[in-house]
Amino acid sequence: MSKQSRRREALVYHAKPTPGKIKVVPTKKYATQRDLSLAYSPGVAEPCLEIEKDKDNAYKYTAKGNLVAVISNGTAVLGLGNIGPEASKPVMEGKGLLFKIFADIDVFDIEVDTEDVETFIQTVKMIAPTFGGINLEDIKAPEAFEIERRLKEELDIPVMHDDQHGTAIISAAALLNALELSEKDIKEVKIVVSGAGAAAVSCTRLYMAFGAARENIVMLDSKGVIRDDRENLSSQKAEFATHRKIDTLDEAMVDADVFIGLSAPNIVSPQMLLSMAPNPIVFAMANPDPEIEYQLAIDTRDDIIMATGRSDHPNQVNNVLGFPFIFRGALDVRATKINEEMKKAAVIALANLAKEIVPEQVNIAYGETRLTFSKDYIIPKPFDPRLIAEVPPAVAKAAMESGVAKEPIEDWEKYKNTLLERLGSDNKIVRLLINRAKVNPKRVVFAEADQLRVLKAAQIVYEDGVAIPILLGRREEIERLKEEIEFDADLLIIDPKSDDAIEQRDKYAEVYWNQRKRRGVTLFSAKKILRDRNFFAAMMVNEGDADALVSGYSQSYPLVVKPMLEVIGMADGCSRVATTNVMMTQRGPMFLSDTAININPTASDLIKIAQMTAGVVKMFGIEPVMAMTSFSNFGSSKTQTAVKVREAVMYLHQRHPDLIVDGELQTDFALNKEMLQENFPFSKLAGRNVNTLIFPNLESANITYKLLKELNNSESIGPIMMGLRKPAHILQLGASVDEIVNMTAIAVVDAQQKQRRAAQAANKE
Repeated sequence: MSKQSRRREALVYHAKPTPGKIKVVPTKKYATQRDLSLAYSPGVAEPCLEIEKDKDNAYKYTAKGNLVAVISNGTAVLGLGNIGPEASKPVMEGKGLLFKIFADIDVFDIEVDTEDVETFIQTVKMIAPTFGGINLEDIKAPEAFEIERRLKEELDIPVMHDDQHGTAIISAAALLNALELSEKDIKEVKIVVSGAGAAAVSCTRLYMAFGAARENIVMLDSKGVIRDDRENLSSQKAEFATHRKIDTLDEAMVDADVFIGLSAPNIVSPQMLLSMAPNPIVFAMANPDPEIEYQLAIDTRDDIIMATGRSDHPNQVNNVLGFPFIFRGALDVRATKINEEMKKAAVIALANLAKEIVPEQVNIAYGETRLTFSKDYIIPKPFDPRLIAEVPPAVAKAAMESGVAKEPIEDWEKYKNTLLERLGSDNKIVRLLINRAKVNPKRVVFAEADQLRVLKAAQIVYEDGVAIPILLGRREEIERLKEEIEFDADLLIIDPKSDDAIEQRDKYAEVYWNQRKRRGVTLFSAKKILRDRNFFAAMMVNEGDADALVSGYSQSYPLVVKPMLEVIGMADGCSRVATTNVMMTQRGPMFLSDTAININPTASDLIKIAQMTAGVVKMFGIEPVMAMTSFSNFGSSKTQTAVKVREAVMYLHQRHPDLIVDGELQTDFALNKEMLQENFPFSKLAGRNVNTLIFPNLESANITYKLLKELNNSESIGPIMMGLRKPAHILQLGASVDEIVNMTAIAVVDAQQKQRRAAQAANKE
């Protein structure tokens, strides 16, 4: 993507459809006058009086306990420098978004218009009663040190400057594991720290808290090695000044065991790496370009353990592994501060998590057969769902043991379950899906590329590395639209109706005729049919000229399904195709089947639909927990509609006992596990969170998913085609750009899986 195009897209993203990235939503009922009288006058007086008696009651009656302030004065914003408080607001809103999606913490971002340390401190102190915690952000050094120190001393709520401590905590966890793998002792290793800002100082202090020796550390700033004979050193730099008579990074790197980069890009040369001690540890964390490129570093030394701040390489040092979960643990025990014990607990929890068996969901997301503790996996991945269940409890326990917790936790198992439930309101599954597709992008045909939304989606998946688009449609229109949206990639464009495509079209027509000649298709009619872009796209996939296709934006579903069935056909052993939709609900992803194909499926059809849906759910790294729905519960009706569901369930129980499936069930019982447990404790679903609903007919499934989509504004992925021999996925008419992007990712992941299965089958032969 060109710089200008990226700029425009970023501005549109922040401006449309509503300016900004976060909003306030009510958490209580407000439909009736009674509700409003409780929310405000006169009912609101009662909690006010209770809080007047005891200020701690604010945690009981208000949102204070789950509310963090992200506060900045805009003096050190990302790599942009001192751009002022107003200009820092998009970053602070972004931080708020990360707090919410990773740890379900609510945020108000606050931008303070002052560079005076005392004024800033007093401002934060005056607004502190509103919040359960304070996250200081993008404040320049050395003022940041004093601001954090004072606020930690003078406030009774958790305060943390993430720019200092976030990178320190994550990199410390990575360092402990890297040292373990290289069989080195932190007390003895020689460490070079390039950078002397807030993050570098905090990192070095934390390494020392874990045993690093001050005399073994060399720190550099823009002037070179910080020596104890240099004049006018700040107190922070003086803390790490060395007595060694060296001046340059080249000299400092000789025989060093560890390099910590928090400075500038491309300052470390291969020669410097070669001068380091055996099994060197290099954390090049400058963003977006590290101190030395990852590939260059590992090509230079095969004994290196390498980490960067980038997501496209192993071992990403990413602050999102830390701050949401540290504040989560601190808030949940009402800690009065975030102290060294809590930060060290977070480090150890992160380090230990990397040594545990990685869930299949994480392996799938990163396209790995099996992630294991090694030089390429020394810290957990940001998408690891275990983070919220491991780091906050460790932080909370440390707060309790160090005496700063006002509300200790007693039932840790219950607390962990509560933390896991907080993940339900988030769209992590979409991020996992996109990330998995990016691991091994495939060639995807966009059969309607002369439609603006379709082409925009193709641009996004191409520029984000999700897929390699092949564009079908009117060439002139596609070229015009590409110019309009500044999409300058050199991609294959085919107009199936043009003379340019006649050779390819005739070749496909010959294949199609041979497939269908005993069903009334002549070679002449086959050539005519292959002018249709959906038939052409399907044949591209069928003949291996593309890996997957996406279509349906501008045509009705039945019209698009027909060529897929005729050209691609059903997978071996499959007697039925079907679809499922993934709905992003408040309780997490829900899979609904069949939403587009089978009007009135038989019991046998429902069995196949359930089995195929289970496979799709597993494709997302989720264990399917399936309810076969009806208007009756476990035999309460003898009508044929209920009976066929019951028969399908009986068959699945007998032949596939490993599947977690039951029914027939009314939807409310299926989704309310307490109600199901109370009334039907014998059910395989009792006490479980159902994530998949299999409907008795197309009508009920289609109506349900569209109701969810429109009334609850639930994001939908689908309908996902199941049962085809090769990957072909059909959009809903008028799908949004995001829906097309998501469907493209599905198509890529589907192609990845089918390719893997084909390779496994070939190996067996």
